Amino acid sequence: MPTGSSKRRLAAGAALVVAALVSTTACGGGSDDDSKDSSKGAGYDAAYNKIANPSKKKGGTLRMVGKQDLDSADPQRAYYGMSWDFMRFYTRQLVTYAPKPGAASNELVGDLAKSKADISDDGKTYTYHLRDGVTWEDGSPITSKDVKYGIERIWATDTITGGPQYLKQNLDPKGEYKGPYKDKSKDKLGLKSIETPDDQTIVFKLPKPNGDFEQFLAMPSGSPVKQEKDTKAKYTAHPFSAGPYKFQSYKANKKIVLVRNDKWKKASDPIRAALPNKVDVTISANLEENDKRLMEGDYDVDMNGTGMTQSGRVSAVQDHKDSVDNMRTSFVRYVALVHKAKPFDNVHCRKAVFYATDFAGLQQTRGGKLAGGDIANSTLPKSIKGHSDYDPYGVLARKGKPDAAKAKSELKECGKPTGFSTKITARTNNPGEVDTAEALQEQLAKVGIKVEVDSFDGAESASVTGSPKVVKARGYGMIMSGWGPDFPSGQGFGQPLWDSRFLAQTGNYNESEINDPKIDGMFDKAIAETDPNKAGETYKALDKRILDQADWMPFIYENNITWRGPRLTNAMMADAYSGRYDYASLGVVK
Repeated sequence: MPTGSSKRRLAAGAALVVAALVSTTACGGGSDDDSKDSSKGAGYDAAYNKIANPSKKKGGTLRMVGKQDLDSADPQRAYYGMSWDFMRFYTRQLVTYAPKPGAASNELVGDLAKSKADISDDGKTYTYHLRDGVTWEDGSPITSKDVKYGIERIWATDTITGGPQYLKQNLDPKGEYKGPYKDKSKDKLGLKSIETPDDQTIVFKLPKPNGDFEQFLAMPSGSPVKQEKDTKAKYTAHPFSAGPYKFQSYKANKKIVLVRNDKWKKASDPIRAALPNKVDVTISANLEENDKRLMEGDYDVDMNGTGMTQSGRVSAVQDHKDSVDNMRTSFVRYVALVHKAKPFDNVHCRKAVFYATDFAGLQQTRGGKLAGGDIANSTLPKSIKGHSDYDPYGVLARKGKPDAAKAKSELKECGKPTGFSTKITARTNNPGEVDTAEALQEQLAKVGIKVEVDSFDGAESASVTGSPKVVKARGYGMIMSGWGPDFPSGQGFGQPLWDSRFLAQTGNYNESEINDPKIDGMFDKAIAETDPNKAGETYKALDKRILDQADWMPFIYENNITWRGPRLTNAMMADAYSGRYDYASLGVVK
């Protein structure tokens, strides 16, 4: 189908969704009576800031479908938000997020540990005491040494790739430890900054304070791993469970089946509801078929949590609005402009893209304001201190419309008056991303910037767009993606994206390959600040610098339309998981 007619079809579909949503909102969604009738759904947006279909009933099979597989089932290697959420079924950390809806989910609480840390030594020493009765799936106790060993695996960067590096950066900033596989100590527990005086106590000693340190430990990368069960790079095929479920089977890109871990004790775990008997996940790249089968009742929930397709959300909102939630995520959809890919080494060529982009058109392609989200001007999500109304390219002032004259002026400044050619990536299994890349392709062509769209399976991101070597070899100049905070601060959102010290050969998320000492210094200044409002002022200056240099182009603050199966109980959108449902709290009506 020609691009033009395709875009008209998308715009028409978006208008239908918006009209249906406005009508639904005006009616107030489902009534209280509707919320008690699981066969009808709990009502439109029933999981927003509250719990849809609350229940404590156990049993049944939670049926999930995924557009793409977990980036890894290994807790030290995963970096997708949906993977972190899913891992709550079989991993535990010293601290984790409270099982509450909305912003309340950002509260840190004790998990394997009895409580949050005892902090001493001017914020450089964190001490935890483990709960009684925490066990592995074989019934053996989880010890402080298991926690230390699991964290040490992050250092084995030639084997354990792809996950966040915060703990490594903060516990061993000089990179002196080489990881457990090269550890010459007898017990392979040679990382000096973590001490285990006994099996119930673990002590972290930071070289310098970091106010977000407990947030690092709440990530799956802080999970324990039993040393004798560690199969290194193969661990992702069958992780050893510390949570209420264990792996029955895992066929990559096809199927995940979790069953109850009968050695898990509810008394040792106040966080996880553990209601279903089984969790069954089907991986299928057929996005429209997945939406159809969700609405037909074959599946209960989309594991990826990235929203329905254009056709799916139109059908869902028009015909099944009681089973629809409008998720307000903390994700920013963006295009990284690769500095090492000519001509994006020239700031004026980068600015030309900002001016030539029709942000309102991209918003419409993604479903309009309600279904897609607000047009972005700041690099930071609205929920992060440092977000501002700074708008150097007049994106909001022009209501998202492009400025072709300024785009052409910038092209002249960068020595490309007639434009240039480049490539942009888009993930086939991320709803709307290929359509959005094609829309941008059409927009930029109007000023002579010729863009080839190269689509690929998002499960391969770590080795494709996450590899600067591959990016260079394939000639990518623009990488389209989305990002949500690892935790709610400027550090938690932006450091992996813009700090040169986070550049990696695989699993790289600084896709623009920004190498700016001033940006690195701003992160250091903000991280050392104990007052979050003062830190926010530094992040505001950092945001301004990135925009002024056209390093990285945000284009939307993402919303999405998500299906909440009528069998689901305890469904609640959790800010801690970027607006997804808290998977470990879900149950089903048998």
